Amino acid sequence: MRMPTTTHCDILIVGGGLVGCATAWHLSRLGFKVLLAERGHLNSGASGQNAGSLHFQIERRFLEQGEKAAADGARIVSLNRLAIEEWKGIEEMLGRPLDVAMHGGLMVAETEAEMDLLAFKVARENELGLPTRVLNGTQLHHKAPALSPNLAGAAWLEDEGHANPRILVDAFADGARGQGAVVQTGTALAGLSMQRDRTYRATLQGLDGEVTANTPRVLLAAGHWVPRLAGLLGLNVPLYPAPLMMSVTDRTEPVLPYLIQHVGRRLSMKQTEDGNLLIGGGWPSRLAKRADGTPDLDRPAIVEPANLRANLEVAARVMPGLAERSLLRTWTGTTCISADQLPIVGEVAAAPGLFVAAGGSLFTLGPVLARLLARTIAEGATPEELTMFTPRRFAHLDAFAVLP
Repeated sequence: MRMPTTTHCDILIVGGGLVGCATAWHLSRLGFKVLLAERGHLNSGASGQNAGSLHFQIERRFLEQGEKAAADGARIVSLNRLAIEEWKGIEEMLGRPLDVAMHGGLMVAETEAEMDLLAFKVARENELGLPTRVLNGTQLHHKAPALSPNLAGAAWLEDEGHANPRILVDAFADGARGQGAVVQTGTALAGLSMQRDRTYRATLQGLDGEVTANTPRVLLAAGHWVPRLAGLLGLNVPLYPAPLMMSVTDRTEPVLPYLIQHVGRRLSMKQTEDGNLLIGGGWPSRLAKRADGTPDLDRPAIVEPANLRANLEVAARVMPGLAERSLLRTWTGTTCISADQLPIVGEVAAAPGLFVAAGGSLFTLGPVLARLLARTIAEGATPEELTMFTPRRFAHLDAFAVLP
């Protein structure tokens, strides 16, 4: 559908990934006139390149960064509890199957020191209402005989699992269109300015030429491109690209009904409904470079062979049967993390009406964050569950910003 050269909307959403499309769905259901612009294809960024894990236990990356990070990881548990309920009802909410499997998750340990770390984590999660429990080596072997008998134990949460990232975004986008939202792919945000009446003028560059969109609200939900887009207004959003790798094996009989993580090493594993085993866990790939040596975020990241080998070695140590499988493909995807490793979701203090949503765990948390963000936008107040994620914690970075 060709857009007019000038258009007005209640909100412009930039980014056609999970959070962008889910927020568009919620807001269009509330009667907002939504325009969503995606520079490429829907789900072409991190939302569609991740392995689809639904991990609700406190993540390893929080536990290894010291007491403050562990405290932040604990604070996110309350949101994880909401996310569990969101995922349990998401297929009914969207009216279609999404390959959601929530059969449980195991965070494994290989040493007694790692078991101590699990016990600390589980105690904190239970205090916050997340019913994880510690399994010793014998209990773990009974629950997951495909895993190594040499593992010391694991933390178990029955609500963890995985979903299909390739179809979820389309479900939200189709639903948003059905409620009247305009979704434009192949359309990049080329310019953004705040007008004297505190509304925004956006220049959108698409296949059919340039369009000016006037709107009182803008949501930047474009992953690691968010800092660049916020920079169009002279604002600073402290998000940093994190290029990662994922791998998939050939098909085998059902042997792994659970999501697997490792408390001391970077690892995630799960088995798809088709029988393939997906392996990841946060091992970095390498950003492509421009001729001048600076990172090129517009090109796919490059597989780092040493990290791939290390990832597969950890996976095979945890699940010895992997040694008999063939590796079909390894791919990269670039997500982003914030300075404190928590997502940045909410209104930018220096620019009323400008919202951002990006950073860490936005597949697991994406649906519930989109719902809470839509509520923030519609009601003009931040729900308590979002307060720890708002951009206001970085407001000092915009102390010298000059806007109308």
